[in-house]
Amino acid sequence: MGVEGRGQPVVAVHVEGARIGFLPGYLAAQVNPENRPLLGVAAQARVQMWGARAGDGLRVIGWVAPGEGPVVWPHDDHHPAAVTVEEQRAEAHAATTGMVRQALGGGDPRRAERFERGLVGGVHYLETIEPIKQLKRDGKLDEALALCYAAIEGAEAGRDGREPAPWYTEQAAIIHRKRGEREAEAAVLRRWLAACPLERRAGSKIQERLDKLEG
Repeated sequence: MGVEGRGQPVVAVHVEGARIGFLPGYLAAQVNPENRPLLGVAAQARVQMWGARAGDGLRVIGWVAPGEGPVVWPHDDHHPAAVTVEEQRAEAHAATTGMVRQALGGGDPRRAERFERGLVGGVHYLETIEPIKQLKRDGKLDEALALCYAAIEGAEAGRDGREPAPWYTEQAAIIHRKRGEREAEAAVLRRWLAACPLERRAGSKIQERLDKLEG
């Protein structure tokens, strides 16, 4: 159902009268652009929910299909949804690896060449996101930092005339900041700016971080 009097469209999902959640904002805007209460057929939907134990509680995620027509759900008993945080991290990493392998072995030579430039030691820099996050969670900052710099090298090589992907630089800077290494933090930020087209530097998060560091 929609909610009047709200600036952004809102669509709540109810099952047997109990509200179980809301649609993401971008979907709510598509389903209910005028942000009015949905009535009749417009308010009907099917819901698929998956749950898993998480600590002492239950974590649940779900999908909503509007109307009453046939639905092809993204998950079934043979391909269950990733519910826990750990499962979702593994799924995201597997999806990235699959995308990289498809690009390298696909039928687009230019795309394959671009992805090949992003490889460092046989691993594409995009595949380092979850490992870097996990190393940071485990407190293994030396290993995380080394992986950040390997990814930075790959991002620079694979930038194809654009700015390198900044996330790896941001993570390296954060680690340097935690360790009190201000000069190293500034150096890695300047490295990204040096590899970035001039017109893309001003207003970037990297430039803002460097300005704050040196201000």
